This record gives sequence, C-alpha cells and structure tokens, in this order.
Amino acid sequence: MTPAPTDPAGQPLDDANPPDQPKLRLLDPDERIDVLTETLNAKLVVTDRRVAVAAGDRVALDVPFTALRRIQFDIERHRPATLVIVPENPGHEPQVLAVPVERYDDVTRALAIVGRRLAEPA
Repeated sequence: MTPAPTDPAGQPLDDANPPDQPKLRLLDPDERIDVLTETLNAKLVVTDRRVAVAAGDRVALDVPFTALRRIQFDIERHRPATLVIVPENPGHEPQVLAVPVERYDDVTRALAIVGRRLAEPA
C-alpha cells in the first residue's frame, strides 16, 4: 500500500489540505473557514478565529482577531480596491491587498465578519 502524500511538515495532503493552499495548513482541525478569496497579489482567509494572508507559498500574516489594530477598504474609480490589514504588533508587517471588482462580495463579507469580532466586548 502506498503511503498517503504529506506536505513538508508531515501533514497529510487531501482535498481539505491541498499543497498549493498554505493558509489551510495553518488551520486547527475544528477551525471553520468563513471566507476564502483571492486578491490580485495574495489569498485572504477569515476563519472563526483569525485572519490570514498567503502570498505564493509564504504566509504573510496569521493573527487572531484580538491582534488586529485596523482594517481599511478603499475603492477608487477605474482601479482595483485596496484592502489594508494592520496588526496590533508592529513586528507584524501590515498587508496591502489589491482587490479586483469581482472579489468585492467576498471581501466585504470578510470585513463584516472581522468588524463584528472587533466590536465584541473584550
């Protein structure tokens, strides 16, 4: 019997954990993905616990909601929108994502989820 394929960390690869989706390998087994979308320069995932940004095979940001300082979404005429995610910790680099118009619905859903979580009492 052929052993199941694994990623470099030894995690099994399957439909829920494909090798080209680095942000999915970060998830806990009981963690729920609420939004998974692609921007022009990265992939954005919002779960029931955190926000993550993956650019290529690199995880550029992976923080719980409590570690977010600010999120800004700017829309300009005839250009991709800009989503800026600023973590509370200055050691974590802010993420600037270019969002094409066909991804606005996904990103605004992500913003609503994050906004509700940020508004919750501590």
